[in-house]
Formats: sequence, C-alpha cells, structure tokens
Amino acid sequence: MLPALDSFDPDFLMISAGFDAHRDDPLAGLSFDDEDYVWVTRKLMGVADRYCDRRLISVLEGGYDHAALARSVALHVATLMKG
Repeated sequence: MLPALDSFDPDFLMISAGFDAHRDDPLAGLSFDDEDYVWVTRKLMGVADRYCDRRLISVLEGGYDHAALARSVALHVATLMKG
C-alpha cells in the first residue's frame, strides 16, 4: 500500500480507521495488536507529510471488541495528535 501511495502522490489522505483487524476482534482473521495501529498511523502520517502538506482525515469505521477498539482508537488519536 505505501509504495502505491508514493506513486500516486495524493493531495490528501482519508483513513477509514477500522479496528476489526485486531487480534481480539471476533470477526477478523488478522492478528494486529494495539501497536500495529500506531505503526500504520505513523506511516500514513509520513505520507501525508511528504505529499499532502499534512492533510489527513481519519474516520472511525469499525471494530467489534469494545476493549480492543477503545485502546486502539485512543492510541490512533494520540499518535495523530503528536503529529
């Protein structure tokens, strides 16, 4: 995904911030942990820094384990705020 964004040279990024890939989520077959979402957020912020004059929108999309969702969203927002 990241190389594709580099070749696309976007004007802004919109994150569909879904947290249903978390290992605690009952619907996902993926195994992300809380820190994986921090890593992804930082990478996307880097793309926004390089190409979009830091224009980035994040919209909460999903997640079905409430405890994992709360932790992951809090870390995502805290990472965005540190920008």
